[in-house]
Amino acid sequence: MWLRSVANPDTDAMSDDIWAGITLAGIAAEEAELHFPHFTYDDAWQIGSALVETARARSLPITIDISRGDRQLFHAALAGSTPDNDVWVQRKSRASLRFSCSSLALSLKARQDGVPFAQARELDGLLYAASGGSVPVYVEQVGVIGTITVSGLRQVEDHQLVVQAMRDFLASADRS
Repeated sequence: MWLRSVANPDTDAMSDDIWAGITLAGIAAEEAELHFPHFTYDDAWQIGSALVETARARSLPITIDISRGDRQLFHAALAGSTPDNDVWVQRKSRASLRFSCSSLALSLKARQDGVPFAQARELDGLLYAASGGSVPVYVEQVGVIGTITVSGLRQVEDHQLVVQAMRDFLASADRS
């Protein structure tokens, strides 16, 4: 388990089945779908708590972080996660917030271009990571205000976990 949690998620092979059907256009469509009418402290708590429930039910060794700007609104480190996951959360979140798109989109673009993300953008690779798992929180009429980030699984799985939690939250908000 230790090797998996500290392994570089950027090294996921593009040929893995998990990458099947992942495109920049598909990720952009997801991001366009995931717009919030508002984003409150309670919203962060509900989404974070739902992610914790899902992770516990599946025994996922993840760290979850929800931030608005530089303010951390929710954070949970579950059994099996390591301090390294906290570092990955920070790096992925910082990249997602800076470029106003998911860290998976940044990862896929870097892979397609064949140039490491930090090198292509002249960024410190210790501060920024293009590895899936951080999705921007976009508030209608405002723009990107923060991120929801997961670390501990393969990057596509981290991303999918966050996207599903956001979809579930927005679907439940539409019904109330």
